[in-house]
Amino acid sequence: MMLDDQTLNEAKRFNIKLARAPRFGSRHRFMPPLVQGLLRLSQVGADRTLRRAGLQVETRMVEMRGVQVQVRIIRPRGPVAGIVLDIHGGGWVIGNAPMNDAFNAAFASRCGLAVVSVDYRLAPRASIHEQMEECLAAARWLLQDGLPDYAGLPVVVVGESAGAHLAAATLQGLRAWPAVLARIAGAVLYYGVYDMAGTDSVRRAGPETLVLDGPRMLAGLRRLTPDLDDAGRRQPPLSPLFGDLAGMPPALMIVGSGDPLLDDTLRLAQRWQQVADVELNVAPEAPHGFIHFPTAMASVTLAHAQAWVRHRIAPVSASASHAPRAAGASQGAPR
Repeated sequence: MMLDDQTLNEAKRFNIKLARAPRFGSRHRFMPPLVQGLLRLSQVGADRTLRRAGLQVETRMVEMRGVQVQVRIIRPRGPVAGIVLDIHGGGWVIGNAPMNDAFNAAFASRCGLAVVSVDYRLAPRASIHEQMEECLAAARWLLQDGLPDYAGLPVVVVGESAGAHLAAATLQGLRAWPAVLARIAGAVLYYGVYDMAGTDSVRRAGPETLVLDGPRMLAGLRRLTPDLDDAGRRQPPLSPLFGDLAGMPPALMIVGSGDPLLDDTLRLAQRWQQVADVELNVAPEAPHGFIHFPTAMASVTLAHAQAWVRHRIAPVSASASHAPRAAGASQGAPR
């Protein structure tokens, strides 16, 4: 992924603005609900926006072996070459499926992919272990032909931040069903947390950290797992970095050089490449969450991820693409 000097200089200027902005953290009890409320307010009319862009959208509750989870499904109008299983970020305490609509609409309209975005419950309503169970249930539902219109199509798992953690944990959980895991054509993981006890770069994060509240990151991870010590926090799949990676699909891993989660991605990529192809991109000057910023670096990174996904899908789907039925024609009733 090539970045020119103009793109890098723009990123540096944007970082100066970020340095004056509040850092995100969950230490204040009312901050996550406030942010979540503002997020939902900003999403009023989100379904209409997608439909005006020629996409179909529905929300449904799915179930796998007693675990229920809500998913948001976005479909292109034309033939479908594959499916993206999207798991949003937000530090496990904020976020929802519609927050990734712009990214997912691009996968649908530019790549001809259907997108299933997991709307897992947030902490503290759900523990991180329950969130992992819900994401695994959504993946199993999808991969075991939860969308029969698209039976047999390849799937790429995409996760960002906390969603990348949940995506990596989900992939490791799928090792219990090798035939199901084999349907995964690839994984795109943006700056995830893969060591819940904190890698060195997390432990070094200081007040100059952009976007995230650096000095309190380690305490935040511990609040999510109050019943565990660091040895327990490092048990997989809670900490995917220490899990068995045999059978993992090819992966695109992206992180910014200014992200305190840098070591998480570097170390996971080092282990992952022992079992599958890994493309590692470290974006210079980039802090956590940079793909959401109005910068050329974000645009280049997202375009590269789309191209990578198309490349992973194309060989598998050449003879298996499907034209979609009307929304809601698959198993399960829309909600």
